[in-house]
Amino acid sequence: MPPGFAALIAAQFASALADNALLIVAIALLEQQGWPGWWAPLLKFGFMVSYVLLAPFVGPLADRWAKGRVMAAMNGVKIAGVLLLLAGVHPVAALTVVGFGAAAYAPAKYGLVTELVGPRQLVAANGWLEVTVVCAALFGAVFGGALVSPWLQQPGFTASLWCLLGVYALASALNLGVPDSRARYPRTAWHPWRMLRSFRRANRTLWRDAEGGLSLAATTIFWGVGATLQFAVLRWAIDALGLTLDRAAYLQAAVAVGVVVGAAAAGRWVPLRHARHLLGAGVLLGLLMPVLASVNELWLALPLLALVGAVGGFMVVPLNALLQHRGFVLLTAGRSIAVQGFNENLSVLAMLAGYAALQALEVPIVPTLWGFGLAIAAAIGALMAVGRRRVPA
Repeated sequence: MPPGFAALIAAQFASALADNALLIVAIALLEQQGWPGWWAPLLKFGFMVSYVLLAPFVGPLADRWAKGRVMAAMNGVKIAGVLLLLAGVHPVAALTVVGFGAAAYAPAKYGLVTELVGPRQLVAANGWLEVTVVCAALFGAVFGGALVSPWLQQPGFTASLWCLLGVYALASALNLGVPDSRARYPRTAWHPWRMLRSFRRANRTLWRDAEGGLSLAATTIFWGVGATLQFAVLRWAIDALGLTLDRAAYLQAAVAVGVVVGAAAAGRWVPLRHARHLLGAGVLLGLLMPVLASVNELWLALPLLALVGAVGGFMVVPLNALLQHRGFVLLTAGRSIAVQGFNENLSVLAMLAGYAALQALEVPIVPTLWGFGLAIAAAIGALMAVGRRRVPA
């Protein structure tokens, strides 16, 4: 990997660690304040809405300045969101501010990877990045569980939030050490309507590309499902396995371990030219969910959750690398990631809204997981059929 890649990985890990722990703390805050359970997925909804609404603007923002400094500034925005929680602002509103920082952080982070690493190393680089993201999710869930455990509980989780402020500050300091790739793009005039039209053209360009559109469709489905499962698994662990919230958060570590293994394997053995052949793993991922929903023993749940994570990681890393490569060729690093983020997070919002509605209607978690799983398998299967016609073998 090129110089500076390790600094990027360390900064990304610290920021994502705090994001994942903050979500657990915010869920506990909602419970402590007496809000109904269906508010929990709205935390993620608020976090992700900025990815969709700001997508036309964050790509040019990431391309305008050195991306390490953009990431440092966006960690400052995340710090502002945590300060709002400390001030007593509703958790959904505060997480929306944190999401604003994350929305601009993402194109800078992934765009910098594309600038630093050539096509031959892009799958391996994405494997490293995805392992870091998932390790942050793993340790973030454990860290968040510790921050809401009974021995640390206090009104407003004040001490927990101060700990998270420290992690975000560390991430911001690490971002300042990320080197400038020296990649430069034509300056874009900050005219909202022109930027919207430019974004619409970029979005259309990526969707119409045979390989870019195929990989974008697959990753859009994957990330929407992944965000929804983050809450579904918590509820399933509480309802089916009888765990408390802090122990259920630890259970997410099994998924994270699986994703690390799958992502590492893909980075090691799957070349970029074979990325689209990993769509079959998405069908398997969907079919595993009904199996998981039928389990009510912890010793069976753990390996199944790890397997779900491994299949997902093995699928998404090569497809994500292919999407980044096509986006970089057709557009620019920042703009292509912004288009990707817009589509993937629109999927996240739609699926989270559907899940929140099902929870508000008190639909049991087992049929919910069955429905999600079968729908994923059918969607990826249809995508494979379309891909065979659009992309030559």
